Amino acid sequence: MPQGRLTGIDIVKEQIRIAAGLRLNVRNREVHLRGHSIEFRVNAEDVANNFAPSPGVVTQFIPPLGPWVRVDTMLESGTEIMPYYDSLVAKLVVWAPTRSEALARARRAVDEFKIEGISTTLDFHREVLRDSRFISGDYDTSYVEKLLRP
Repeated sequence: MPQGRLTGIDIVKEQIRIAAGLRLNVRNREVHLRGHSIEFRVNAEDVANNFAPSPGVVTQFIPPLGPWVRVDTMLESGTEIMPYYDSLVAKLVVWAPTRSEALARARRAVDEFKIEGISTTLDFHREVLRDSRFISGDYDTSYVEKLLRP
């Protein structure tokens, strides 16, 4: 997925310009959003155990593929996940012209994503993507707590 797909602007480049004391190359009125992007943080965590860290060895790693699907990771089969660091093991990002298309693409990508040998948040993301409140956009900062409530 190209940098700045939603805006056409490379925000990292602009952040570097600002840090160097330069001005932004764009004005707010020049920024136009296109499409919908959804990002998933895939963590080595056991959701059923209050998101406890899940160290271990990744025995199988198969990322999703396809247009407008991006996976940022350092994982491969055989990678050992240590308990001493941030539990983030991958970021999955999907883009589509509409929210409903982005949700469909996200469901496919999350379903195709295989990480075995450790617990991850992938099953949790699958549940979220099938939840009517999330699909309709009717959620707030208490959404996860409500979703996990028995």
